[in-house]
Amino acid sequence: MFIILDFGSQYTHLIKASLGKLGFSSVILPGDERAKLHSVERLDGIIFSGGASSVYDGNIRFDARWLEQGVPILGICFGHQLLARATGGKVKKISSEFGRATLKVSSGNDLLNGLPKRFSVWMSHRDSVDTLPKGFSTSATSDYSSCAVFQNVKRKMYGLQFHPEVSNTEHGQQILKNFCVRICGARAGTPWSPRDFIGLKVKEVRERVGGEKVIFGLSGGVDSLTMAALLRKALPRRQLKAVYIDTGLMPDVTINEVMGFCTRMDIPLKVLKSQKQFFECLAGIEHPTEKGMAIGKEFIDEFEGYARTFGATFFAQGTIWSDVVESGVTKFSSRIKPHHNVGGLPKKLNFKLLEPLRELFKNQVREVAEEFDLPGWVVRKKVFPGPGFAIRVQGEVTPAKVALVRKATKIIEDVIERSSIKNKIWMAFAILIDVPSLGVKGDEHVENEHAIVVRVVESKNSMTANFSRIVMPYLPEISKRITDELDIGRLVYDITDKPPATIEWQ
Repeated sequence: MFIILDFGSQYTHLIKASLGKLGFSSVILPGDERAKLHSVERLDGIIFSGGASSVYDGNIRFDARWLEQGVPILGICFGHQLLARATGGKVKKISSEFGRATLKVSSGNDLLNGLPKRFSVWMSHRDSVDTLPKGFSTSATSDYSSCAVFQNVKRKMYGLQFHPEVSNTEHGQQILKNFCVRICGARAGTPWSPRDFIGLKVKEVRERVGGEKVIFGLSGGVDSLTMAALLRKALPRRQLKAVYIDTGLMPDVTINEVMGFCTRMDIPLKVLKSQKQFFECLAGIEHPTEKGMAIGKEFIDEFEGYARTFGATFFAQGTIWSDVVESGVTKFSSRIKPHHNVGGLPKKLNFKLLEPLRELFKNQVREVAEEFDLPGWVVRKKVFPGPGFAIRVQGEVTPAKVALVRKATKIIEDVIERSSIKNKIWMAFAILIDVPSLGVKGDEHVENEHAIVVRVVESKNSMTANFSRIVMPYLPEISKRITDELDIGRLVYDITDKPPATIEWQ
């Protein structure tokens, strides 16, 4: 068993998921939890997570007695800096280091046992350990971090400036395994499995819902469709009603996919035609956060209205952990974007909320979908935001702008779908930006045509992402088709990773 102290990192639950995959149990506690108030039987180790703050901000009251529990401690990113400072070291601001970096191992360290002398890691920090405490030594560096890995074997304290829990870090799972096994001496149990997860959640849903009725929102994405399969396994048909809200902001194909899925799974479906209501609620709104809040409120109004009609007391949705943490609702996390299904919800709901996938990441949801033997198009479904094209239109959202960005996105997807890289791409889409473009078409100057940003990323769970390099040979075809077929005068390609950017622009 491990304790993870959460200082607000968007990756904290990735640490827990990574340990679970290795067969180790863990519990997440707030970073200001008092050590004497918590006891865990057979505690093997403690992990300090990353966080959005600086160790000098003073907004987290850390109980130093966590350093005296007699078990090994691993600090990650903010936790690495906190551990160094709490034991007498110094931390200073440096040039920011975000995304991929090369770790250069300079000396032996049990954390890095069996790993190469140089490998890629994932950084996300502005501060760095400048002076180590007495008895500590540096094991590895990066271009911007003179102390990227440290250790004090006698005190069983270790620090990593990078994030081993994210898939972008090479050998990250091995580093965590080295901490758990070589340093802590922990013995692995049964690793997390989608089959066990399904069994547990089916039992939980049955016990909580009983004989009451449930409506659930279907967006057409892998999260909501997998949730639907789980609910159908847990409850009889008569208690369920899937609801698809046609907002006018989704891809044209989505409604047919949802209808076909519900027929296949024997799930009753209600389609609500609500395009008029959604465009009206977005009228005059230009700020991205306000768009998300308006969309969230309209969704809930629609669902609450139908819940009364159906007699449902529960509302289920396919929320996953990245939705939660990026909405800034955990204790020390910062708000990255206002997910309509989390941050956009009103404080008081007129039904009970059911979110059976809430603690999972996208890759785990896909594993659960495979365990249900859902169709390949569901398992491999490309990510699409719940608020739809509204958050891919800069400025006020209108039907004409949505139609344009929808057509541009369809061209991008068509080109990639016919390529050999289609299964390596996480998301590929267009953003309509509010920038007029001057061009030349048919020997004439053309003014005030629209400009489009093309965004193509590779990822495993959306918590981190790299802009795609492998798509670059296909960009000329994408550019030609969009400028030939649409009133688009200029295309640019977004070459920003996450972090420092988010995947979506808004």
